[in-house]
Amino acid sequence: MTDPRAAIWDVLRGGARLAALQAMVELDCAAHLTGGPLTVPELARACRAHAPSLARLLRALAALGMVRTVAPDTYELTAAGAMLAADAPGSMRTAVLVNTHPSFVYAMTELTETVRTGRSAFVERFGVLYDHLADDPELGHVFNDYMTARATPMAQGVAERYDFSSVGTLADIGGGRGHILAAAMRANPHLRGVLFDLPNVVPDARDAFASWGLDDRCEFVAGDFFSSVPQGADAYLLGSVVHNWDDTDALRILRTVRAAMGEKSRVLLVEIVLPDDDTPHFGKDMDIRMMGLFGQGRERGRAEHAVLLEKAGMTVSDVIALPLEASLIEAIPL
Repeated sequence: MTDPRAAIWDVLRGGARLAALQAMVELDCAAHLTGGPLTVPELARACRAHAPSLARLLRALAALGMVRTVAPDTYELTAAGAMLAADAPGSMRTAVLVNTHPSFVYAMTELTETVRTGRSAFVERFGVLYDHLADDPELGHVFNDYMTARATPMAQGVAERYDFSSVGTLADIGGGRGHILAAAMRANPHLRGVLFDLPNVVPDARDAFASWGLDDRCEFVAGDFFSSVPQGADAYLLGSVVHNWDDTDALRILRTVRAAMGEKSRVLLVEIVLPDDDTPHFGKDMDIRMMGLFGQGRERGRAEHAVLLEKAGMTVSDVIALPLEASLIEAIPL
């Protein structure tokens, strides 16, 4: 019979695994191993680490599949470990740095208090996440790189899996630097874009589109999506926007978008759609992080998304699976 304690032990082991991954990133092991295998003493000198302790770390990392033993006390990177180098395409390095940052760890260690009070312990101590990031430019830079790494595969998924042939203008609402919009525009040369975000965000987006050679096909508009958004677009994209807000504020955003839509316009939500059963899902873990970091933010199931959209005057017309267990939810006016 399966030991009922096994699932608990597996969760408890997760803390040590994450700590090992954090040490690998902060010692920059992946960068030093990109040139080929190194002995423990060689890598210790490169990382400025204590060789016997590093040997124990590498043994654990080998069990996690980050490195492999190629000779006694000699290790090389695996494909997974190579993703922790800063210059690796799609690098996961910033994902580790963000998720192990003391303030983000605090959000998880104080989850009990958040659940007990209904108020994010993180927000109570550090303030709203994005204000916290603005106050810590170094963390803010790492966080932005992390979000870019997360957005890139989802952006490609949207560009490859959604049919934009009948869309002339795509408005990206709260789009940040506009990675999803840019991917859709690259894949669809006929497509024109409108990037809408806060005034302090738009200049960075404009520079990004210029660097990508797409600025001549995109309009940049500053504003507040609780008040109004640009009118007349064929489709309105909200990528990982709705999950940042509770139902009341999410509905306000969707109603603002609905007011700007024409009767043939559509909304494209890029969000995690939680399964309705007990199936393990990345989104359920993310929902805990959202609760800890934002308090009001949350992931939702298909029915929950449908209810919000219906209250805003729309109905779900399609759901398309995307990478990283995300989905594209298409909605049209009722």
